[in-house]
Amino acid sequence: MQGAKAIVQCLQKEKVEIIFGYPGAAVIPLYEELRQSSIEHILVRHEQAAVHGANGYARVTGKVGVCVVTSGPGATNAITGIATAYMDSIPIVIITGQVKRSMIGHDVFQEVDITGATEPFTKHSYLVKDATEIPRIFKEAFYIASSGRPGPVLIDIPLDVQEEEIDFSYPEQVVIRGYRPTFHGHPGQIKRALKRLQTAKRPLVCVGGGVLSAGAEPILQQFIEKAKIPIIHTFMGIGAFPTGSPYYLGMIGSHGHYSANRAINKADVVLFIGARIADRATGGSPQFAQNADIIHVDIDPAEIGKNIGALIPVVGDAKEVLQVFAEKIEPIEPFDSKEWLEETEKWKSRNLPPQPTEPGINPKYAVKRLSQILDQEAVLVADVGQNQMWAARNFDIYGKRKFFSSGGLGTMGYSLPAAIGVKVGDPKRTVVVVAGDGGFQMSLPELGTILQTGLKLIILLFNNQRLGMVREIQDRRYQALHGVHLDHNPDFIKLAQAYGFDGKQVTTYEEMEKAFQEAFTSKGTYIIECIVNEKESTL
Repeated sequence: MQGAKAIVQCLQKEKVEIIFGYPGAAVIPLYEELRQSSIEHILVRHEQAAVHGANGYARVTGKVGVCVVTSGPGATNAITGIATAYMDSIPIVIITGQVKRSMIGHDVFQEVDITGATEPFTKHSYLVKDATEIPRIFKEAFYIASSGRPGPVLIDIPLDVQEEEIDFSYPEQVVIRGYRPTFHGHPGQIKRALKRLQTAKRPLVCVGGGVLSAGAEPILQQFIEKAKIPIIHTFMGIGAFPTGSPYYLGMIGSHGHYSANRAINKADVVLFIGARIADRATGGSPQFAQNADIIHVDIDPAEIGKNIGALIPVVGDAKEVLQVFAEKIEPIEPFDSKEWLEETEKWKSRNLPPQPTEPGINPKYAVKRLSQILDQEAVLVADVGQNQMWAARNFDIYGKRKFFSSGGLGTMGYSLPAAIGVKVGDPKRTVVVVAGDGGFQMSLPELGTILQTGLKLIILLFNNQRLGMVREIQDRRYQALHGVHLDHNPDFIKLAQAYGFDGKQVTTYEEMEKAFQEAFTSKGTYIIECIVNEKESTL
């Protein structure tokens, strides 16, 4: 069979059902084979959206997301999406077309060294030089993307390789010399960690995205309830623990909750699990967790000690390590935690719920109100900017709810294509996009993808005619604004109608409530444009 058919066979062996893509000359043979296969193809309107779509699909399904783009500008358009997935440890495989092997290095039409360009932000990449390598490379790529610390893997396939004849045989096992992720934490280190927790007076647990990647949410909840330790999370840890728990204190960081930031600086022992503890979590403060002994659990040893020193490092999968913690915590004498829990409860009382304010719609209240009426399996996909933090701080997690956003790279325009991936991956869920007027316009053409696929999304669009996060920083630092005004936005509701969607612009809370109900009963995608005061703050 030809190389292109071998690629499709590999995808089917990996149980791939959906691909996000945008075709071009360098992937025509592959598309012909996809046409004849059972794999569904989602045609996006920009290659970056193909990667974001695969990102959202991977996050909601737990599978490896797959996208395909052509060579040259098709591949370079995908770069931001690849970097987004890398920073957030999302398992995706990106297939890029490439010019014929004999033309590589000659600067021919639509040639670019995409493996070289993406080397800093892919977990691994391949340039397929012989079609006989296709089965091995695809087997390795899916394994690398999904094992250890997940991440994007790129496979660059020249046009003539797709047309080359091979005898197909898919490997059953993966053997990659030098790549052996550690899943089980060292028993001695786990014992040390538990012993230190046992002697703590003010213990605290902080979780990140690694808990979600490992599917460790249930065992985390079991551990916390047995140990009776307060818990906080990083931005990427949203969704790892129910916000209504008495042990839940909120999100840490520069845009975090008062109670969480207060707790991290008062704790004498902090157990970090699956968290990078990057600058947004620490707020860039040298005093971050200054009074605490640090226990750091992470599957990537490179993350331990990178941003904050660890007294007890534990390299291992969050789920595997938490399983041991939950089992071993039982015989330990209960923590003398009553006083500590009472103190943290006082801090929580300062996390006041947002209230309706005027003029315009208070976006924090809008998210909180929507959160109150959404079902227990809803997924919120936030964009980047002020809207991201309005959503992060006010969307309640319980049941099987999920929250997705671009945390590490902070990619504006992420929400709409990622939400498409989420809805395609789990069509029964209610999927809500929260975006600002700036970021929404970065991926606006993906409304065409939604129309073509017949998906139903609820889009909560905050229009303050500003690049709000930048405006806020400029105002705070320089008391002057430049380059942040969006005074001539399009009519977003008419745009929605041009794509065949319903929507409503709201300026009062009565209108907002009515729009929410219309969005739920609408048969298709519905846009709620909230007019927001231009001076509205993030916190």
